[in-house]
Amino acid sequence: MRLSIIMPVCNRELHVVPALRSLLRQQEAADLDIIVVDDGSTDGSADAVRTLMREAPCIRLFQQANQGVAKARNAGLRQLLPQTEFVSFLDSDDISPAGRFKADLALFEFDPALELTYSLMTKVIVMDDEALQPAPGADSVTMRGISLSAAIFRKALIDRIGTFDEDFTQSEDTDYLLRIFETGPRHVLLDTIAVYYRRHPGNLTKQNDVAVREYLRVILKSMRRRKADPSLRPVEGLFEIRRTADW
Repeated sequence: MRLSIIMPVCNRELHVVPALRSLLRQQEAADLDIIVVDDGSTDGSADAVRTLMREAPCIRLFQQANQGVAKARNAGLRQLLPQTEFVSFLDSDDISPAGRFKADLALFEFDPALELTYSLMTKVIVMDDEALQPAPGADSVTMRGISLSAAIFRKALIDRIGTFDEDFTQSEDTDYLLRIFETGPRHVLLDTIAVYYRRHPGNLTKQNDVAVREYLRVILKSMRRRKADPSLRPVEGLFEIRRTADW
């Protein structure tokens, strides 16, 4: 099975190699095609990726002037190969847990009509970049939140939905997932953890005023879509919090 993972990168020199290593350790689960889109990094992110590419030819690096995450994701979509069967995403500061892909891809093989698997995410304060997992005793919270990395998409579904809305500076992932789930794809919600989301000072989503504004724009856009097309479905089950911890 050819699984393409799209990873936008912008000034993540410290984190991009652990993120990529967390994918590479899963090569036995699928024929991995890792598409890294460097969105105008001014640090050593691209060089760090190139160093890893010497031992991992499944990584492909594409560079562009800084244009924002939505355009970087779309650049990755344009690089999907004809033989790609499945698509997922991983942000360049996050970690894909060991075994993340194997069980999900078996579900697609069992059910040819399945279009999407969607799992849990764990937000972590401190990551062990050697072990590629949360550091012992690190504060964390696990939830069914909004994360493209929590999903594996059949490529036919991606082709049907199209590209990310480049008008969004944030919440383009929320918009994309709502557009997908509104169509009622054949999917399963799994109770496995699909991504360790690293909390750190550089998180884009910590720009609270921008994040709230963009999120509200996404919700308004969804309401207008469903009003214009009653066949679209309300989206449920994406915000269930499973465990909490003090931060």
